[in-house]
Amino acid sequence: MQRMVLFLTVMFCPLVFTVQSMAHYGMIIPSDQIISPEDNKTVTLDLRFWHPMEGIPMPLAKPVHFDVTANGKKIDLLDTLQSKTVKDNQTWTSEYKIKRPGLYVFSMEPQPYWEPAEDKYIIHYTKAVVTAFGNDEGWDEPIGLKTEIVPLAKPFAQYTGNVFQGIVQVNGKPVPYSEVEVEFYNQDGTYHAPNDYLVTQTIKADSNGVFTYAVPKAGWWGFAALNPSDTPIKHDGQDKEVELGAVLWINFVDM
Repeated sequence: MQRMVLFLTVMFCPLVFTVQSMAHYGMIIPSDQIISPEDNKTVTLDLRFWHPMEGIPMPLAKPVHFDVTANGKKIDLLDTLQSKTVKDNQTWTSEYKIKRPGLYVFSMEPQPYWEPAEDKYIIHYTKAVVTAFGNDEGWDEPIGLKTEIVPLAKPFAQYTGNVFQGIVQVNGKPVPYSEVEVEFYNQDGTYHAPNDYLVTQTIKADSNGVFTYAVPKAGWWGFAALNPSDTPIKHDGQDKEVELGAVLWINFVDM
């Protein structure tokens, strides 16, 4: 019996740590977050569904919505998406030319992703913020997504080590004690976490839906606030849980 318990423990533990590390992230990574007059005015946007720390891909079907909200208007950019294959999985790219000063919030609503390992659907409402020509008004305002993170610090002007805070909202209302997953986009694959628990860090918002995190390393970081949807989706005739993710991507820079 002792040998059997030892065998099961050895066999099962790697699975536990593997599942621990597998956080899904919708991704929008702009080529630049701050556009100055001397910069290239065209922003390239990389859209993925990914495990950003480990570089493990998942296919991203063409999104339901891809928009930019700027100067009080929401513009449909879905037709600008170009399919791209990365690591044998479908991703998308887009280019957007900025013509006037303002704050540009790019957002994506993906098709529901069925995750058999978790027996549920995943929908990550994802956004990234770009500011142009010195006009950054409105960085702390929601854009009307089903769920989103409303930043309490400018999401395009952050030093490494800064404390970043955001409010988790669902249907426009703060979510007390929401769970927030935080992960580094390990673009070149050179960083290796010391253990699986540090691949994805999990924090909690407070009673007002506000979370706090200090970023330790320069680069792109994703914040994913996860909450269940009130509306299930059927899979093979049965109602299944839907995980709503409010995802915000921010580039932190060394001083």
